[in-house]
Amino acid sequence: MELIECIKTRRSVRKFTDKPVSKEIMTEIISAAAFAPSWKNSQTARWNVIMDKAVIEKIAMEATFGLEHNRDIILGCPCLVVQSLVTKRCGYERDGSFTTSKGDSWEMYDSGIAAQTFSLAAHNAGLGSVIMGIIDDKKIAEIIDLPDTERITAAIAVGYPDGEPQCPPKKTAEDISRYI
Repeated sequence: MELIECIKTRRSVRKFTDKPVSKEIMTEIISAAAFAPSWKNSQTARWNVIMDKAVIEKIAMEATFGLEHNRDIILGCPCLVVQSLVTKRCGYERDGSFTTSKGDSWEMYDSGIAAQTFSLAAHNAGLGSVIMGIIDDKKIAEIIDLPDTERITAAIAVGYPDGEPQCPPKKTAEDISRYI
């Protein structure tokens, strides 16, 4: 798939078929996501791939703040990826001070770049995904035994799309840019 086509046709997919996603395909997607740029090449993004339906169900039932929509998306996906990042590296100097006034915001910036790179690679592989942020980070960290040196940034439901979501209206370049 050509790059611009991949960008323009990638959608947030919230309904999936029952077809399992192979470890091999997930490894290819994560290998592509590893090429996402990061602060001083810190490469802090981590990918916790969950294929065990019992663990996916536990997260859906216990870590979605009772939001039925997110619960149902997670229950319906054959693969859930919990994206985390290694803390206190991105945006920091070696002495632990912040490099810029943005503080640790660079962590989330880099995490977002990595999540989008992951989602584009998944789309290119024929998979759908949706990046979710309204999740109980602490509960998920407990369920998946996340190391203390990491924090959760998103949950990404992944699978083969059940249908083709339509593109919502997008603003034009003229609406969102200015030239000085």
